[in-house]
Amino acid sequence: MPEPPAGDGEMESCMEIYVHIPFCLRKCRYCDFLSFPCSGEEKRQYLSALEQEIAECGRGRGEGAVSSIYFGGGTPSLLSGEEMKDLMESLDRQFLLAPEAEITMEANPGTLTASGLAGYREAGINRLSIGCQSVHDSELSMLGRIHRYGDFQESYRMAREAGFANINVDLMYGLPGQTAASWWQSLETVCGLAPEHISAYSLIVEEGTPFADMDLDLPDEDAERQMAADAVEVLADHGYARYEIANFARPGFACRHNIGYWDGTPYISFGLGASSYMDQTRWRNTRSIENYLKNAASPACLRRDVEILTIESRMEEFMFLGLRMTAGVSKSEFAKRFGVSMNEVYGEKIEHFVREKLLTNSGDRVFLTGRGLDLANVVMAEFLLD
Repeated sequence: MPEPPAGDGEMESCMEIYVHIPFCLRKCRYCDFLSFPCSGEEKRQYLSALEQEIAECGRGRGEGAVSSIYFGGGTPSLLSGEEMKDLMESLDRQFLLAPEAEITMEANPGTLTASGLAGYREAGINRLSIGCQSVHDSELSMLGRIHRYGDFQESYRMAREAGFANINVDLMYGLPGQTAASWWQSLETVCGLAPEHISAYSLIVEEGTPFADMDLDLPDEDAERQMAADAVEVLADHGYARYEIANFARPGFACRHNIGYWDGTPYISFGLGASSYMDQTRWRNTRSIENYLKNAASPACLRRDVEILTIESRMEEFMFLGLRMTAGVSKSEFAKRFGVSMNEVYGEKIEHFVREKLLTNSGDRVFLTGRGLDLANVVMAEFLLD
């Protein structure tokens, strides 16, 4: 049975923080994230508002130590080292950071500089997530990326020289025109650089993106499934263990922030459109930049879609988020959180998927089989309660 990665399980008296940086130089053709180009003045106004929101939300919070911080985007690497330092100082003033907190910043090749990387290190960033996506310039161009593979290589080299010892690299498969051979080459080439973590995602064509209006030459379902299998095989050969559907890590380098999200650790998020989960309540911030800038000092005015989760909703999330991890879900943890056994609530469904060889029920844990991981969306949908 797969072993839970370091940091798996509910973390007592801990919480996580997410900070959204919505700026980008140019939106990629597949991107449906809340991001846009901005001027220097617009960036200054946003960062000022972000610090106001952090100051107001942090006052009087007593949830315990912050185990991880994640700066996502957009393109957080458009911030200078000094700007990142100011944000980290704002968070440090309002929250108790655990001594060994994981602090991740997303970065795009073509936006990183040696001085910026040194500044990020000084600010306290200890983990980088770099969006490579492909080692083939033709595929990068088709995706609408601003960089070429040579830019990624230079960014990766500078990050190592700046002292970053925990780097994730993003790769994508199922791309228009992509072949099994070109995907294999991307995997092997990036493995040769020996990052600590690799995320291998399949392309999803989302409504409202430029890709949605294009006639794309996408790999068929069988070809895409083979690409996913190739990723597991190649990455395992290079020492990367699959700990979640799309995430692979060397021992000790599974992303703690993402694991916290999947196992239900509370998190508070700051910035435009950012979503939070605290005190069994979910909400997201406004997606209107005008509203955000106007009301950042009054966080309650920013909140949209506030939902107090029922015990049934929390059970559902425990199952379909937890089953994303190869270690699966803990039956004893389920009973501890909800006061009822997993078997009482989901016993018939678990038995059904065990018979179908999509789930394994072993000891305290229930987890997806290899075939179950391939059909994860189908399986996890069955854990929604009527």
